[in-house]
Amino acid sequence: MFILTGGTERFGEVEDQLKKVLRTTEVRPRGHVRGGCVSQTQIFDTEKGRVFVKINRGTQARTMFNGEVASLEEIRKTCTVRVPEPIAVADLPAGGALLIMKHIEMRQISQFADKLGEQLADMHLHNQILLKTAQKRRGTIGKCSADLQPVELFGFHTTTCCGYIPQVNDWQEDWGTFFTSQRLQPQVRLIEKNYGDRTVLGLWSELQVKVQNAFKDTVIVPSLLHGDLWEGNTAEDENGPILFDPGSFYGHSECDLSIGEIFGAQCTQFYSAYHRKVPQASGYEVRLRLYQLFHSLNNWNHFGLAFRGTTENLMRCLLQVL
Repeated sequence: MFILTGGTERFGEVEDQLKKVLRTTEVRPRGHVRGGCVSQTQIFDTEKGRVFVKINRGTQARTMFNGEVASLEEIRKTCTVRVPEPIAVADLPAGGALLIMKHIEMRQISQFADKLGEQLADMHLHNQILLKTAQKRRGTIGKCSADLQPVELFGFHTTTCCGYIPQVNDWQEDWGTFFTSQRLQPQVRLIEKNYGDRTVLGLWSELQVKVQNAFKDTVIVPSLLHGDLWEGNTAEDENGPILFDPGSFYGHSECDLSIGEIFGAQCTQFYSAYHRKVPQASGYEVRLRLYQLFHSLNNWNHFGLAFRGTTENLMRCLLQVL
């Protein structure tokens, strides 16, 4: 969820914090880059190397950045797809926080779209493989190492954000319950609070009792998700694809494919490579619309009424097919 940021940031305070956290005496700003919908981003050179810094003045800044760091670290542990390496999260004296990461010179995804499809599939399958390995080892002496413990529930060990909205990640045994109560319902409540939209509330009252129909006869194993996978959160360099800005949790793998035409001209290569490893299951198209509803609601809550029509259309469509 990215837009170009503008305005003048108080970089003196940021530079002071960088020097303190990185224990460096030399910090030189290299210019703005693309940043998130509430965060500014800046590259700095230090005598210890170049760093990429996200700066946010909001009250939720530390929660947002702590969740991003936890997500990056969880993805890194799978050894499947590259993500930036976080260095530290630090509070700003005047309020807010900053996230410091090692800098990667990235470009728009193009030649490695198919490779990203393969690696994302590997990431989604990683926990499934751990679960199968654990099942085989049950009853034998010894246990898997702590770093390789499988996840059997849906959720995450900390709060993460999609955009700037915090997401509840309480562990649940049932995926349909998790997605309804901890993804769709909170978004609808925000719309009720901020817009009082009776049409959407009426549609939701009908739809929420049908959500479970999308998952009948479907085996769903918890997969580690990026959580906000769209073209703006993907990139590549000469070494291959890169994912960034995650809001991870363990959920249904199809969620990560739901935002839409993620890669433009490279879309076909990405999906073909992904589905060679993770074939489409029956009911995929219906579930894709359900997952798209979350993103439409989330966009409405971030960007306003421009997403009202899309949201209502998706809800009416889902009522017809569920």
